[in-house]
Amino acid sequence: MSGTVRLYNFRMSIKTLGTREVYRNRWIRVREDRILRDNGVEGIYGVVDKEDCAIIIPLDGDHVYLVEQFRYTVQQRLLEFPQGGWETRDVEPEVLARGELKEETGLIADRMQFLGTSYVAYGYANQKMHIFVATGLTHSDKTPDPEEHDLQLHRIPIAEFETMLRDGRIPDVCTIAAWGMYLLASKQ
Repeated sequence: MSGTVRLYNFRMSIKTLGTREVYRNRWIRVREDRILRDNGVEGIYGVVDKEDCAIIIPLDGDHVYLVEQFRYTVQQRLLEFPQGGWETRDVEPEVLARGELKEETGLIADRMQFLGTSYVAYGYANQKMHIFVATGLTHSDKTPDPEEHDLQLHRIPIAEFETMLRDGRIPDVCTIAAWGMYLLASKQ
């Protein structure tokens, strides 16, 4: 079968022997798990527990909306699609997506199309990201969290946005992945 990828021997190859929480705040929990690999080697695995998030592609004809904000961890102002979570379990993904869109941009969508779910960084975190396209957009007041006081909204032509993705001016992996899902969905 040329071109087909199959996963064989799917099994749990790591057993958790114990776990302890090492840090917690409003947004994340960090735990350290003592593990046993199936080759007999014990080890430690650090895990970031974080509630699900949503990322929204606000599509307005041949333009997209991006938010610009200061990202402390990399000490830069960067452009990305609106995204975030509510630090609450059991929130319906579309409700979360609509809420984040309004909160960060002031945009309200007539239609939300669900594109899929992926993990943000499953090498160390268990956070899922629900991907949506928002269309039929109207403007209202945005309601940012105090941490998002510096958000700026930009309406950018898709051709320019894609150039910015290619040349690295938009390095956010979630934005890149969401756009990839959108392009795949557009081919159907």
